[in-house]
Order: sequence, then C-alpha cells, then structure tokens
Amino acid sequence: MRNRLFERFLRYVKIDTQSVEGAECYPSTEKQKDLLRLLVDELKALGLTDADMDEHGYVFATLPSNLPEEMGVKPAIGFLAHVDTSPEVSGADVKPIIWHKYDGRDMNLPGDPTQIITWDGNPVLKRYIDNTIITSDGTTLLGADDKAGIAEIMTALEVLLANPQIPHPTIRIGFTPDEEVGSGTKHFDLNRFDCNAAYTMDGGEIGEVEDETFAAWLATFEINGANVHPGYAKNKMVNSIRPMAAIIEGLADQPAPETTEGREGYLHPYGLTADVAKSTLKVLIRGFTDEDIEMRKTFLLSLCDPDPEGHPRRHRRLAPVREGSAHAQHLRGRAQLPQQARVRTARVDGEGRRSHRALGQNLGFGLELHTASPDRRKRWCGRAISSAQAIPPLNNDLLQIFIERMVWKIF
Repeated sequence: MRNRLFERFLRYVKIDTQSVEGAECYPSTEKQKDLLRLLVDELKALGLTDADMDEHGYVFATLPSNLPEEMGVKPAIGFLAHVDTSPEVSGADVKPIIWHKYDGRDMNLPGDPTQIITWDGNPVLKRYIDNTIITSDGTTLLGADDKAGIAEIMTALEVLLANPQIPHPTIRIGFTPDEEVGSGTKHFDLNRFDCNAAYTMDGGEIGEVEDETFAAWLATFEINGANVHPGYAKNKMVNSIRPMAAIIEGLADQPAPETTEGREGYLHPYGLTADVAKSTLKVLIRGFTDEDIEMRKTFLLSLCDPDPEGHPRRHRRLAPVREGSAHAQHLRGRAQLPQQARVRTARVDGEGRRSHRALGQNLGFGLELHTASPDRRKRWCGRAISSAQAIPPLNNDLLQIFIERMVWKIF
C-alpha cells in the first residue's frame, strides 16, 4: 500500500492544476478539471459508483456505511481536499525528487543550483531523519498542497474497501477547485455533500488536527501614475512607485506571518507589480475576530491618507475601531482626499455578492478589500482511532499516519 500511496501522489503532482486570481470563469483554469476528471474515474474504479463532477468542477462521491444494524444510523462525515496549486509559482512540468532515508544533509535541488533546502535554515528537518522526503527539482512548486491530501483520501478509501473489518459510517468525498485563490466554496453544493462534519486533509504536522481557521481578506492597492520621458519629466511625470514605496514602508512594523503564531492576526504583502505608470500591491489580511479584521482594514485604509504633498503618509498608527458601522464612518471621513483620488472597498458576502462604497473622482489611487470568508469558520474534529484499535501497526510506514488521520470514532 505504501507504493500505491507514492505512485498516486507522484502521478497527481505531474498534472498542472494551477489556479489564477481574477478570472471571470469557474474554475479559474480549465486545466484543474484534468485532475478532477481523473479522480472521478479512479473513485469509480474503487467502487464508489456515484462519483461525478458537477458543472462547476466539484467532484463528489460516497463510501456507504458498513456499521452493523444494531449500532443504528450514524451521521455521515466528509473528507475534503483541493486540486488547485498556488498561482505564485509554476505548477507545470513538475519533476519530483525523492530523498530516501534522509540523513540530514543540505538538499541541493538539481533543477536550479540556487535552490538549496539547508539543514541549518530548516530546523523542522530534524524530525524527518531516516524518513523519505519528496521535493520538486527547484524549478516549480511540488504541489503537495494539496495533492498530498488527495493521495491520503484516495489511499484511505482503498484501505477501507480492502478491510471491511474497519467500521466506518457513510463517508462523503469532496474534491474542490480554486481554493488557493479564495473561491473554493463559491459554488459548493452542501445539499449534495450532506454530512454533519467534514475534515479537510490539507497540511499540518503528523498527528495534528486544526479545529479553527482565520477569516481571510485580500486588500489590493492600485496607484495610477503618468509616464513621461525622463528628459522632459519636470512637473509632468507622476511616478506611481514612489507612493507605493511609502505604503510598503508603512507595513514594516505590522504583524506578519514570519512574526506571529497561533491566533495572532497579521498583514502579509505578497504580490507587487510596479512601473512608473501603474503599481499594484496585494496584501492578505488574517484575523480570528471581527474586531481584529476591522482594525487591520482600518489601518490599511489609513495608508491611503495623503500627506500635505499628496503622497501616502509614511508612518501610521493603528486607529481604534468604532462601535457599529466603523468601516463606513471611516470611509466617510475621507473628505480630505485629493480630487484625483478614489478609495474603493468591496466585500464578497457568503453568496458571492459584492457591495461597494466610493469617494472622489477618477480611479487614480485606490484600495479594494474583499473576502472569501466573511465569518470565522470552524472545522469540528472527532477523536482518531489509534492504529492499535483499528489496524495492525505498520512499522512507522507513512500509511499509518494517513489511516490514523482518516478513521474516526463515531459518537
């Protein structure tokens, strides 16, 4: 079964399923369906005869309960994973590199000599001495997020079908597109999925279960300048890079992914395109409470306040959040914005609708905010059956980890 697990994973990562931001279609890339269609075929081959892909690219399937009648009807549970990979790094022509019995040395990725996974720079490697590690060759991402989760689910299904002595309730399977661009649940059919609780197989340490996630927002700063030949630029050129640099400087002292942990929120600038005529900055907003999110949104809006010369101010403090409609009050307070500036906010609610507010004229200077998850989301998790209770120990085989994560007691 170990070989089947690796074979699945290595086959899945070689299928390019990269999603893209800002697409009008769903899923955002047609190539995600290449893997989704394959999964339908493989689910049917395993015996899940109801497996299919809907018009939006979601794959659903059902493994019926094998619990004895005397136990009564138990609630169905769901297993979820997403097929798309990050738009930030290429997912085409992935070449997996397998490091058998990792011995602690630096891993020089053969496709790009500059890409080295160092022992000193990655303390987590100490946990995986003598284990098998899989990386890309350094020219692409690997795609383990979340094709490892897909391989886990498919392998667990195969094990459960081959070992009917392992009791389980009805299990719903869901494979989704566009998670990496914040749209993974946009058209998800909850009635079709039909279960009380679901478990997303997506990252985490061995034996780790997460029962809460943050609210996720995206802020986009856009500054339009005016490009003129440098030799004739005096009093004519408007260089969009300079005010954008001030905005980035204003983020320097804010909590970031690299300085936070646990339930601490943060701001994460992750995408920048810039030239004289136009600069765009994308910032992820993360928080576990509505108050935290509103405070960070208010701070980002404050970076749009011009200084006396019309540029964004370079230093900001976090503004207090007002009771009630603090966000709208904050926007209405922007009367001092220069005539050419406009600040725009957009929020996507649970049904995908957007609401807009705007000030000023001409989209010369703007900030857009949107979210794919306006409310905090919880994933309630059961108690895993240990390998000693459910199946014979597998001598530290990786499959043991997957089975322990996938088979649950029914309460």
